[in-house]
This record gives sequence, C-alpha cells and structure tokens, in this order.
Amino acid sequence: MTPLLPTDSRYQFVPPHTGSLWPRVLSCLVPMHLRRSFGVQRVDIGSVEKLRALQQAGHGLLMAPNHCRMSDALVLNFLSAKLGQPFHVMASSHLFRGSRLQSFMLRRMGAFSIYREGIDRAAVEQAVEILSSASRPLVIFPEGALSQANDSLNALQEGVSFIARTAAARCRRQQESTGRQVFVVPVAIRYVFEGDIDKTADSLLRSIEQRLSWKPLSGLPLTERVVRVGGALLALKELEYLGAAQAGNLEQRLQRLIDHLLVPAEEQWLKGARTGSVIARVRDLRRAILPDMIEGQLPTAEQERRWAQLKHAELAQSLSLYPPDYVASNPTVDRILETIERFDEHLNGTESRIGPRRAVIEVGEPIAASATRDRHAETDPLLASLELQLRSLLLQTSVHCRRYQASALGA
Repeated sequence: MTPLLPTDSRYQFVPPHTGSLWPRVLSCLVPMHLRRSFGVQRVDIGSVEKLRALQQAGHGLLMAPNHCRMSDALVLNFLSAKLGQPFHVMASSHLFRGSRLQSFMLRRMGAFSIYREGIDRAAVEQAVEILSSASRPLVIFPEGALSQANDSLNALQEGVSFIARTAAARCRRQQESTGRQVFVVPVAIRYVFEGDIDKTADSLLRSIEQRLSWKPLSGLPLTERVVRVGGALLALKELEYLGAAQAGNLEQRLQRLIDHLLVPAEEQWLKGARTGSVIARVRDLRRAILPDMIEGQLPTAEQERRWAQLKHAELAQSLSLYPPDYVASNPTVDRILETIERFDEHLNGTESRIGPRRAVIEVGEPIAASATRDRHAETDPLLASLELQLRSLLLQTSVHCRRYQASALGA
C-alpha cells in the first residue's frame, strides 16, 4: 500500500527526464522486475487502434487507469511498448524520497512528482505542457490512491479533469496552427491469479491465525475463514479505539470506526467539514496538519500529537479500502486473495508479492476534453464519463476471473 505518512521534509518538485534512450533501456528490465517483485508473468493488451490513430494525429493523450496495485505503472510499460512511445507518469512525491536509485529510475522512466499535501503548481504545469505539446502520452491515476481491490473503484479526483481542460484550453489557443486536441483515455488494469488458490490462501491465513493465537481453521471453507479473520481484525481495532467490539453489519461498523478516527481532527482543523470520500477527507486533513510540521518549529508534544492524528487518518483510509461483502457477494479467486493480502499487509506493513499472476489491459473510448466545464451540470461531465467507462471496462475484464470452487483442502 502507498504510505500515507510522508517524510517531514520540504518538498521539491522532481521534473521528468525527457530523453528516449533511458526509457528504452529500462523497459527491457520491466518484465523481469514484474515477475520477481510482483509475480506478474504475462501482460495481455486489448485493441489500441483508436489510441494509435489519435497518437499519429498528434493529439494529447491523458491515460487514466484504475489503480489497484503498486505494479500498475510497470504494467503500463507494455502498453507503452505496443504504442512505440514512452509515457510520462505523475507519481506521488513520497516515491522520490526513498532510495536514490529508486528516484533515479523513476525519473529516467519519465515519472515526475506531485505533492498531494498542497497545490503543486509545478506538477500541474508540467502535466499541462506534456498534454498541450503532445510530447508523450501522460499517465495520471484518477483515484489518487490505491484501491487494493480490482473490482472496486475509489472516487475519482477532480485534478484529472482540471489538467485535461487546462491543456485543452491551451491547445484551443494554438488550434489554428496545430489542430491539436486533448483526449482522456480510460484504461482498465486487471490482475488474474493463476496459481493454486487453496494452498496460497491457506499459507497466508495460517500465518494470520497464528498471530491471533488461533488454531489454524483449515477445516473451514476458505470464504468462511476470510470472513472470520476479517471480523476478528476489525474487532481488535474496535477494542483499541472504541473500547469494545461493535454491533451492526460490516459497513456500519467500518463507518463508525472511520468517523471516530477522523471526526475529532476534522472538528479541529476543518471546522467539522467533510468532503466526499474517505480518501478526500484524509487528503484535506493532511493538507491542514502537515505544513507547520514540515517547518519544524513545533514543540515536541505538538509534533507528536499531529503524528498521532496522521496515523489515525492512515488507518481510516486503510479501513475504507475494504468494500463491504466484497468476498461474500462474489467469491472469485482474485477477490479472496486480494482480501487476504490486505489482511496480511495491514498486519505486517508490507505488500504481498504473490504469483503467478496475469495482467489484462483494456483501453476504452477516448473522451475529448473541452476547454471549459458545464457549470450547470451537478457533476463534472468528464469525470462522470470516465468513471462510467472504467466501471464498464472492469466489468468487461471480470470474465477472466475464476469463481472459487472449494477443493478438499478448502472444504
């Protein structure tokens, strides 16, 4: 999972490398890295002819994929290779604050930073320039955070449509000479597990059950084990923060705990205001809490209090990534494994790298970005169209998923 807690240092914009040699060289290493680090053995890509036609016509392309795993940007390298042109990718600034090697590689692959704790004018300008000049296709993940569930889509962030419209307006001013337009392209990425689900899931669940001091529940159906473990982990968090395990269905319990974690900070920092999804609420809190922390002038006690609030926000966002009845409503192999991986990650703090997996990419109908927004519309028309297509593409690609059939091990 992408870390929510940023390093408390001043942000500096990291521009992309614009040469073509490094992307060509590094792209040769991507398949091996995907296999070794993420278990992705193969990437299948649907038709890209409409995309190729827009590319050859010199239009600006904003690729807008769903964001379910940390390997998404690497998987998109296969789409880039099919189009014969490297991509630029807008990436969270924390990714450039890790190792120097990681920062070097990201930049050489065409990535540039975006500071999500404030208004990053440099990143927005960079994105608009890439689109209006059509120098390369630009990738922006419109969810703004990992969903960690391939069949679930987080609320899309308005920054995507703002950048597309701003670039379209710039193109319109230049249209007499170039005729260039900006198109937002929905892209669905789906991961399909192709291994033995019973053995893989049993190994992960045994480890979690042992941490709970349980006897392994291998005799139960796998779906029931997932529900029991999930209920136990949620009850532990309720005991920690609410003093007792709560009544109600899963959705009610999750919302109650999320509000308990966020509302006190929202009352202090945002005068009680709540903006949309949990991800948006957490974003607003971080933007309010972090600036003084980064300046480094706060007393130790106040710094620690704010870190505690940020950790509460991190937990709230993690909880929001568990769609209610995700497994029970449709027990596919991939939904089961995704859920167990999230349990394991939230206990151990590291993302599971389990294979073999196959990635499937489907490209939707390009959406022409207008230079202005219809202010009479209740919702952003571009975002609404993008969300509709992404949901449709994810449903379309769900045919690749196997419905779980219990074996002797999981029966």
